[in-house]
Amino acid sequence: MNKINTWVSKHEESIKTTYHYLHNHAEISWKEVETTKFLCKQLEKLDIPYETFEDITGVVGYWGNKNEGPTIGIRSDMDALWQLVDGEWKANHSCGHDAHMTMVLYAITCLKEIGYEPKGLIKIIFQPAEETGKGAKAIIERGVLNDVKLLLGLHVRPIQELKFGEAAPAIYHGATTLLKGNIKGLQAHGARPNLGINVVDSLGAIIQAVNAIKVDPSVSASAKLTMVKAGGDNVNIIPDYAEFGIDVRAERNDIMKELIKDIEHAVFAAGTANHAEVSMETIAEMVAAEKSPLMEEVIKAAIVEAMGVEGLAPAVITPGGEDFHFYKTNFPHIQTTMVGLGTDLEPGLHHPNMSFNLDSLSNGVKILSTAIIKMLTLSQ
Repeated sequence: MNKINTWVSKHEESIKTTYHYLHNHAEISWKEVETTKFLCKQLEKLDIPYETFEDITGVVGYWGNKNEGPTIGIRSDMDALWQLVDGEWKANHSCGHDAHMTMVLYAITCLKEIGYEPKGLIKIIFQPAEETGKGAKAIIERGVLNDVKLLLGLHVRPIQELKFGEAAPAIYHGATTLLKGNIKGLQAHGARPNLGINVVDSLGAIIQAVNAIKVDPSVSASAKLTMVKAGGDNVNIIPDYAEFGIDVRAERNDIMKELIKDIEHAVFAAGTANHAEVSMETIAEMVAAEKSPLMEEVIKAAIVEAMGVEGLAPAVITPGGEDFHFYKTNFPHIQTTMVGLGTDLEPGLHHPNMSFNLDSLSNGVKILSTAIIKMLTLSQ
C-alpha cells in the first residue's frame, strides 16, 4: 500500500493529463477509433500484449500467465454521448468514461512500475458502446469472459449518492429498457377528420395507457413516454405518421419483464383503437445488478486499505442502467462488482456540463490497484 500511495502521489499530474486528453478527444459509441488507438499505445508502452477486433472498437490487454494462477478481469467503458454543449452538438464525456479509462490504465501502470508480478492472468477490458447497452454483449460474444473468475468495474458517482473521499463496494443499478415506436395513420383535411386516421389521437391514448400501468409499489419501477413526434408545419392537416419513445426502469429483472409485457399490451391496444398501425422495437436494454457478496467483501477491504475506514460507504442503489451487469447474468459463476467512487460530481451524470473533483482520480487508481492484488490472491 505504501508503494502504491507513493507512486500515485508522484504521478497525480500525469493522471490528470491523460484524463484531459481522453476528455478532449471524446468519441461516441462504436466510433471510439482514436480512443482505441491511444489505449493500444499505452499498453505497448507497458509491454502488455493486447487484442483488438476487426468489426468493433475496444481493446483487451493481457498481463500475466493463466498457467500460473487464476484469470481475473478489470473493465472500463470508453464511449461518450452526443450532446448539445454550450450551443454545439458534439461527442461529450458526461458519464465519466474518460475518468474510468484513466483510472484503469493507471492502476495497471502503477502495479507494473512498482514491480508487481501477477500470479495469474489479468484481462484489461476497455469496452466500447456502453451507452447503447450492447457493448458488453459484444465483448461476451468474442469469448473474452469465458475463463474469467472475478470481474471488477468502476463508476464515478454524483454528489447526491457519494461525496469525494468515499467509495462503495458495489453499485446496484436497476434494469433499463428503451423502446422506440412509430404510428401510421391516414392524412386528411383538418375540416374532415372523419376521412383520416389521426396519429396524435393514438399518441394520446398510448401516453394514458402507459401511465396507467401498475406494478408492485414496494419495488422501484417506472415507465414513461420521453419522446413524441407528429405532424408537420401545417396545422390544418390530420397527421399520418408519428414516433414515440418509452423509458422503462425497474429495480429487479423480473419486474422489468412484467413491465415490458404490460407496456406492449397497452401500446398496441390503445394505439390501434382508431385503426392506426403501431410498431415498436427495443433499441437498448440493460439488466439489473446481481449481487456477488464475496467480491464485495474483497472490494470493501481494498477501499479501507486505500482510503481508510472513513472512506467506506454502503453499496449504492441507483435507478440508472449499466451494461456491465450483462457479464454476471451471462456468466452466473463469475463474481462481479462495480466500485462506486465519490467525486463530488455535479450537477449530474449525462448533464452536458458535468464536472467533478479530479483529485478523485488518484483515489480510484489506489482502490483499483489494491483490489487487483486482492482479487488474484482470493482466486488462488
